Amino acid sequence: MSPHEIGLYASAAVVVGVGLRALVLAGPANAAGAGGGPAGGGGPGEVLAVVREGLARRPRVTLGLFAVMAVMAVVQYLVPSVIGDLMRRPDALSDGQWWRAVTALLVQSSGIGQIAFNLPALLVIGAVTEAVLGRWRTLVVFLVGGVSAHVVSLAGWSTRGGGDSVAICALLGALAVTCLLGATVPPRPFKDIWYLLLVPAAGTLLCLMQNNHGVGLVAGCLLGLVLVPRGSRPPTGSAAA
Repeated sequence: MSPHEIGLYASAAVVVGVGLRALVLAGPANAAGAGGGPAGGGGPGEVLAVVREGLARRPRVTLGLFAVMAVMAVVQYLVPSVIGDLMRRPDALSDGQWWRAVTALLVQSSGIGQIAFNLPALLVIGAVTEAVLGRWRTLVVFLVGGVSAHVVSLAGWSTRGGGDSVAICALLGALAVTCLLGATVPPRPFKDIWYLLLVPAAGTLLCLMQNNHGVGLVAGCLLGLVLVPRGSRPPTGSAAA
């Protein structure tokens, strides 16, 4: 196994493992610890409880994004040419097709496997993010993080492809920073959540490897710093719209 592959697998393990813990830490307070273990353990019971609570709050932005991606998944299956029409393509920027940085979010160029992973991930991570950050913040993180990753990809990192996993990574990065800034209820001592620093570290490593998911993670972390002031709990529900 090459050093490049080791770096990719290690980063993926961090994003998944630490990401599950971040979901529990950042999720609604009454769901923390519901799985019977220590709060923030990231066990299946805790994650499911947090996601159920997030969905119960009717996350309109997340459900809207999920609906759009689900419809597009059906469309690209029925009309495969849509993938080529919307995804990143070589020389797109030089041809003035800058809009592909946006439309690439709408198609899953790797097919059914990518769809099967990205749609549930969007629903799970988006629901928790929206419960914590509110509607417009969630939408800003998703769009800015996702488009930024596709812009960098079009500029030379990976000129062909598409998918919204980079935007989902941005949501996860914002959640990790939300926890680190103490903007969760209850706030956690740094000694108990220091491992969340592995999320921006993984994002940085992926960027050094010119993997566009790193751009999504780093962009989400930076947006978390801007959108969630230290020591304040962002509004939830309709008040955050």
